[in-house]
Amino acid sequence: MLNSERLTRRTFLRGTGTTLALPILEAMCPRTAGADDIVKSPPRLGFFYFGTGMNMRAFTPVDDGKHFTPSRVLQPLMKFRNDLTVLSGTYLRYGGSHTGDYTFLTGTKAHTAQGIRNTISADQLAAAHLGRETRFPSLQLSISRGTGLGGSMKTLSWNARGMPLPAESDPSVLFSRLFLNEAEGAREKQRTLRRQGSILDSLKDQAARLNRQISKSDRKRIDQYLTSVREVEQQLQRNILWSDRPKPTVDGTTRSKYRRPFDPEQTRDFHYETYSRLMYELIALAWQTDSTRVISYVVRQELRGGVYPEFGVSKGYHELSHHNNDPRSLDELARVDVLYMRQWAQFLEMLQSIKEPDGRTLLDRSLLGFSSGMGFNHSPDRLPTVLCGGRALGVAHQGHLRLPERTPLSNLWRTMLDRAGVPVNDAFQDSQGSIRELLA
Repeated sequence: MLNSERLTRRTFLRGTGTTLALPILEAMCPRTAGADDIVKSPPRLGFFYFGTGMNMRAFTPVDDGKHFTPSRVLQPLMKFRNDLTVLSGTYLRYGGSHTGDYTFLTGTKAHTAQGIRNTISADQLAAAHLGRETRFPSLQLSISRGTGLGGSMKTLSWNARGMPLPAESDPSVLFSRLFLNEAEGAREKQRTLRRQGSILDSLKDQAARLNRQISKSDRKRIDQYLTSVREVEQQLQRNILWSDRPKPTVDGTTRSKYRRPFDPEQTRDFHYETYSRLMYELIALAWQTDSTRVISYVVRQELRGGVYPEFGVSKGYHELSHHNNDPRSLDELARVDVLYMRQWAQFLEMLQSIKEPDGRTLLDRSLLGFSSGMGFNHSPDRLPTVLCGGRALGVAHQGHLRLPERTPLSNLWRTMLDRAGVPVNDAFQDSQGSIRELLA
């Protein structure tokens, strides 16, 4: 029988002047009550975006249920038939055109003629709850670095003030952030972090005194400012907490894969399939080592890119999407979508191959939702929406589930948050509630 006292995830092995972070062990995981004293691993959430929709004529199955006939685009996923649900009928209220990326995880009409104003995204609600014990509350990945604010978005993630969180596109940079320790200068870094913390304390005290001398509207501005200061302070405290703790170790073969830069916008002779595999492997590694439990990933941006020389098609994805019922364009659209789904299947295979301390797989403990900001012909409905994984989190997969027309996409995000134990209020976006058929 294992010791009933839970071992902290922040436990280390120390000796001969070195410190080594432990992987997830059974003793670190909370237990469910019962005769077998079952170990329970943490949930993981992934939100994935395929810009400019998909060829829904080649995506949507013709029949429903667990034994549905796979469509051309979904054929590569059939090895994981029992671990996925295709959701027809999803709708993004402010989607369509090419601004669905702004509202994808927030449900807000963020992009207007008057400017851009958003609210917190579903992944950041999850990060606030699930990220308390991890080095990174969340990670933002994309095919292009930055935020993209004002154009096609490069990130799906928005903080509590409605500001976009920048994404990283280079797998070597992400790998360094996750797994390379900065031994030199660690003490100086700690001193700097603590100095910054004391400066923030001073700023808060000064602002509080100022509040007593200014007008109501100015106090509102100061309150907004202090909210920003609190966010910085919380991040500083997290940085201080983790600054002297070693990152997880990975084997030499894995390290060698990520040694050189692989920026999609800079790397010569860029090969997308190699890049895609590196990014999906990083997600699996980040979850396996419990470096984070929440990830968002812009797999394909709106408008730009989306196809690469090795795809062997005649136009960019956006150009192909304006197909005008041309058979060649429709066929090439489907061909590109199939390639993306093959890579998605490889990702699911990675997650399925990783065993958790409770004997389940990482796929069983992960909820992966993908969709787009538009459907076929740039509509806000008929979105290419799929939920994968999560069988150990209480998901009952249905194969192909035909939802009522114009079912809010936020129903899927709410379902994922619910199964991961993330509390949300009744007014979550435009959601009508969790998708009942998916609840085990």
